[in-house]
Amino acid sequence: MFVEQPTMASLFGQLGLDSSDQAIDRFIEQHKGLNKSQHLNEAPFWTPSQAAFLKNAIEDDADWAEVIDQLNVALH
Repeated sequence: MFVEQPTMASLFGQLGLDSSDQAIDRFIEQHKGLNKSQHLNEAPFWTPSQAAFLKNAIEDDADWAEVIDQLNVALH
């Protein structure tokens, strides 16, 4: 059975954010430059539920982990 991997757009949708390419680019541009020692889920711009989702997905090595790592790289 083939299961499609989550995309950046689907991650943004899951987080309740605008998932258009332009909105994703704008979000990254506005929030990039996180401190290298700061975990993505600890960034101040997430709501508590968004932060919990990101943290749990990484800890559980969920299907979301790869695309969350891509977002992490883009924001650092």
